[in-house]
Amino acid sequence: MLKKLQCAAAGLLLAAASTLANAGGAANAPLMRFVLPSVTPGSEVQVTYFHLLLRLALEKTDGPFSIEFYPYELTSPRRALELKRNGVINIMWDGTNAQRERDLLPIRISLVRDLNDYRVFMIRKEDEARFHDVRSLADLRKLTAGAGLNWPSVDVLRHNRLPVETTVNYSSLFPMLKARRFDYMPRGVHEAWAEEQVYGKDGLMVEPTIFLHYRVPFYFFVGKDNKAMAQRVERGLKLAQADGSFDKLLNGYPAFQRALAEIAARKRKVFELELPSGTAGGSSK
Repeated sequence: MLKKLQCAAAGLLLAAASTLANAGGAANAPLMRFVLPSVTPGSEVQVTYFHLLLRLALEKTDGPFSIEFYPYELTSPRRALELKRNGVINIMWDGTNAQRERDLLPIRISLVRDLNDYRVFMIRKEDEARFHDVRSLADLRKLTAGAGLNWPSVDVLRHNRLPVETTVNYSSLFPMLKARRFDYMPRGVHEAWAEEQVYGKDGLMVEPTIFLHYRVPFYFFVGKDNKAMAQRVERGLKLAQADGSFDKLLNGYPAFQRALAEIAARKRKVFELELPSGTAGGSSK
């Protein structure tokens, strides 16, 4: 079903982009072609939000454009490599870190405001009581986190002396958690409940009492040579912020609504993590 949704969304985007390209052709402006990585099924946010936000930004700026998806799944390190060398994709969304900002060109407007700064845990259901007893970072250091190899969170967790087990493939993390390769998986507060819907049948759940908090803005990235592309996207995002359409799109997603409510409820213990020296914390605005 999610695969069908992904294909349908891509088809709608391509149709809309083609219309825009034809409409702009009279002005003889060159077509600006955007190729996104394939989306990971499992979340409405991943399947639709980020490319609809990109489309919103482009519609607010001048010139024809097209939006496409690369048809094959790429790991996070491979996505960054393809952008760096102008390969099979030319734009992606992800959390920022110092290495990514050295290699790529970030568009410094956080795509999910500050929601990516708040982390909840995916855990095994039988361990819920165990996490109720975690009252400090010292307690949490007795447990092991799981994360993607190239995720910005890995450096932050290790800097704060939190043990981390990594893997290249996002989809491998859930069976690894189930198999007790690690004890918890920090997830963005806007990501976790959609994953719980998918993996709850495997005995996993969202831990209800703890937030990790540290700044990891979520940006669009392009290759360093694609300055015109970056400038257009940045201009469009700022226009969308100014006229309220950015927030209207974000607030229309139940995942973001729940995340905002979870933060506002102030019912969780909040463990503040220190960022490593030189971390590209940036702005979440």
